[in-house]
Amino acid sequence: QVQLVESGGGLVQAGGSLRLSCVASGRTLNVFNVHSFGWFRQAPGKEREFVASINWNGASTSYADSVKDRFTISKDNTKATVYLQMNNLKPEDTAIYYCTKSRQYGTTAYRAIEDFDYWGQGTQVTVSS
Repeated sequence: QVQLVESGGGLVQAGGSLRLSCVASGRTLNVFNVHSFGWFRQAPGKEREFVASINWNGASTSYADSVKDRFTISKDNTKATVYLQMNNLKPEDTAIYYCTKSRQYGTTAYRAIEDFDYWGQGTQVTVSS
């Protein structure tokens, strides 16, 4: 079992920045260092969508086109923590952001929702215009 807890969300004006954190607990020594992790988001009335992912050692990352060059995902295996640095935020970035772990070992930065199994409870990000 792995538990994921997100933090760092909040209310920010357009053009501002936030950094989300996701701390893994549970079987972290057996899981965190060998799996990929990702961030998804879900706006009211919309499907949950892929935002960014990172493979086990951070050498490979993947981003949705809508956030490329604005968001950066990173992973600190010593702290069992995944980060999402979000810059130049836009009102359309408003959503609940979820952290998630890959089902399989993380040589790849996965993008499909079915490639992930454990999810955090989410953290709200609201960007005002």
